[in-house]
This record gives sequence, C-alpha cells and structure tokens, in this order.
Amino acid sequence: QARLVESGGKSVQAGGSLKLSCGGSGYRFSSCNMAWYRQSPGKERTLVSEIKYSGSVTYTESVKGRFTTSRDNTNNTLFLEMKDLRTDDAGVYICAACGYSNTGFDHWGQGTQVTVSS
Repeated sequence: QARLVESGGKSVQAGGSLKLSCGGSGYRFSSCNMAWYRQSPGKERTLVSEIKYSGSVTYTESVKGRFTTSRDNTNNTLFLEMKDLRTDDAGVYICAACGYSNTGFDHWGQGTQVTVSS
C-alpha cells in the first residue's frame, strides 16, 4: 500500500526559509512523477510544483526563484526548499505521487503545516 509522509512544516517569519520533506513507500518511487500542493484556509488546493520522474521541474509563477523542488530516488524522498517566505505561502503542504497535475495523482500525503508570520 502506497504511503506518503510529509515533514518539516513549522512557523517562520516572513523572509525566512524552510525545507519540507516527503517520504514515499509502497510504490516505485523513482518511476513516478510527484508534486507539491498547498491547501490554504478558505482556498482551493493549488499546485506549487511538479517534478517528473526524469527530474524536470515546473513551478507555479508565485514561487519561481524562491522554491526549489528536488527528489532523492535512493532514499525515496521528495523535497521542497522554500526561501524568502511570504505570508501568502502559508498553508498545508501536501505531496502527491504517480500521475500528472492535469489528470490527477494516485497517492496523497496528509500534509505538513507551514505558518508564515509578518
């Protein structure tokens, strides 16, 4: 059974940095596209970044130049490094695996909370 577990979320001040992790198990990690989504209160879940199994990465416009997504296929871990955090970056960050952002992913984590204070 596939499982995704996020970690690393915490409360930081605006301008700060944070690195999130997502450990995957129960599926072929290296063969799957993966993604980070953000769920903010009162808003729809939005795509933050998508990384293909090949390693190519795309970002939503608002995080370009500030966020970096990477993956460690040896340790089955997905990362999201966030810099220059803004208050509107706050939310629950959720990782997803095996699929595409335009058609959906098969596996989802529970999320990790990021709070950004001004």
